[in-house]
Amino acid sequence: MGRRLSVVAAVLIAGIALPGCGYTLAGRGSFLPDTIRTIGIPTFGNETPLYQAEQVLTERVRSEFIGRGRYKVLPQETGVDAVLRGTITSIRLEPAAFSGTQQASKYTITLSAKIEFRDLKADKVLWQNPSLVFREDYDVASGATGTIDITTFFGQEANALQRVGTDFARSVVSAILEAF
Repeated sequence: MGRRLSVVAAVLIAGIALPGCGYTLAGRGSFLPDTIRTIGIPTFGNETPLYQAEQVLTERVRSEFIGRGRYKVLPQETGVDAVLRGTITSIRLEPAAFSGTQQASKYTITLSAKIEFRDLKADKVLWQNPSLVFREDYDVASGATGTIDITTFFGQEANALQRVGTDFARSVVSAILEAF
């Protein structure tokens, strides 16, 4: 009984002490300087033929920063404490699986980008990755007859970009805020 009480007391003391030791919940910490309160995220560049990919990806990154609740996010590079610049360098769409009739039933979208996060007050790059790569698989929907409907697939292209954009934004913002 006394040993059990000692173990419980040790666990309680550790639980109380850990929050003061610099531990934070994943996705909630920030290693950015306290002077950064406003972040400019101008529309990313787009070196791909995919129309409006830069707008979707930029909006996802802005939303992810806003969702973290600590920073004011603006769409410009001026009048801000830090700026996040990006360029989408490639987006590839490749078949990943095939149906019994040899039609593509699943595609992989691969997105590559160059990203730089700069503290404008200190004129210093805080984080950069010139070759970010993200991949997402998605299925081609079947039509009412059970066969693959290519028109449905093209309707899914925007959804696939939205999903990749969400993963892309989450990874970029986490890497910047959590110093990975």
